[in-house]
Amino acid sequence: MAKKCDLTGTGVQTGNNVSHANNRTRRRFMPNLHVVSLLSETLNKVFKLKICAKTLRSIEHNGGLDSYLEKTATKNLTPEAKAIKKQIVKNKK
Repeated sequence: MAKKCDLTGTGVQTGNNVSHANNRTRRRFMPNLHVVSLLSETLNKVFKLKICAKTLRSIEHNGGLDSYLEKTATKNLTPEAKAIKKQIVKNKK
């Protein structure tokens, strides 16, 4: 199972644990992923997505999945999110 956000593509980052003696050991920073069901009001459809907590906060701040995808640049979205955005834009016309 990939540790990656379905909307933004946020994934695992790497870095170092640094001890008091300045010893460095490699570590991984995992994204805070949650499986959530988000409703698209335009499509009247529920999407079950694995997204990070930061993305969920952004969705709530923008007023829902539809408005979040409309306001977010297409280059910042994953292919799955681009497909959902395309359906929403097509259905609004």
